[in-house]
Amino acid sequence: MAIVPLLTRSGDDAGSVEIDDHWFGIEPNVPVMHQVVVAQLAAKRSGTQSTKTRREVAGGGAKPWKQKGTGRARQGSIRSPQWRGGGVALGPKPRSYAQRTPKKMINLALRSALSDRAAEQHLVVIESWGFDAPKTSEAVEVLRSLGVEGNVLVIVGSDDANTSKSFRNLPNAHVLDPGQLNAYDVLVSDWVVFTKASLPGQTDGLPQRAAATPAEQPQARAAVLDAPDRLTLEAEWEDLMSNDLPKRAKPGPDAKRVETDPRDRVKPVGVKLDPKIAAGLGRAEREAAFRARATEKPEAADEERIVASTADKPARQSRQRGFRFEAKDEEDDQ
Repeated sequence: MAIVPLLTRSGDDAGSVEIDDHWFGIEPNVPVMHQVVVAQLAAKRSGTQSTKTRREVAGGGAKPWKQKGTGRARQGSIRSPQWRGGGVALGPKPRSYAQRTPKKMINLALRSALSDRAAEQHLVVIESWGFDAPKTSEAVEVLRSLGVEGNVLVIVGSDDANTSKSFRNLPNAHVLDPGQLNAYDVLVSDWVVFTKASLPGQTDGLPQRAAATPAEQPQARAAVLDAPDRLTLEAEWEDLMSNDLPKRAKPGPDAKRVETDPRDRVKPVGVKLDPKIAAGLGRAEREAAFRARATEKPEAADEERIVASTADKPARQSRQRGFRFEAKDEEDDQ
């Protein structure tokens, strides 16, 4: 980690502070910073510009003159784009200029900008601001004491209202909350001023999670190992769901295929129950009755009738053809 001097509000030396190389010690990535800045400026555009097309301009419903015979160029409307007062062809319409930028790219651009300011030694860290009341003249004196010139980016905590109000009237100072720090504001500023508490990567003063004692470490490790992971839970769920479904036994290697009578293969399509019977049955009872009705074999009388009608089909077709031929001969005789 790099070490920078820690200053007081009056510019005196108050020691030193370490800054995280993850934020202030990388090689700046210029293409990423350019892309993030372009996206940020594009997102600021309101996109409310609008022009009227020929269909939106009032008037122009009638043809100015007839198509032929006048010697002039043919025209269909006085609101065409070539006419004065006409519509605009391919003009701008309201739209959003926002670009989707990955979070990792935004983070890299910010770290690159901070690293660039730290490499130029345009980074100032002070202990605290300590404004008792909003006072712009005191803010000017503080910047003069710190020796910063030009555009200054002042990082102030959200709970420090006096400091924010003291700097907000200065034209060369821009006040930001630590959570609003971005690459564009860092790059357009000549100096960046942090407090020790607002430094990125600073953990001093933040609540830390207590480490497990030596006596608690075995129990904590056992709890982690015994906890089921996501894959285990998914496997148990699949097992549970598969047990609820009916399983069909797979035929063994010695199993033989049994040929059945085609008439036994009754399709359940079109099988209906008597509405009077179905109305008094529950869902499970209706399904049972439907399966019984679909799998039952036709009665012997019905089977004989079906066979007889199938066997008599050619004879009936012959009689129909003969009737048609006889009727045709009678017409020819007449």
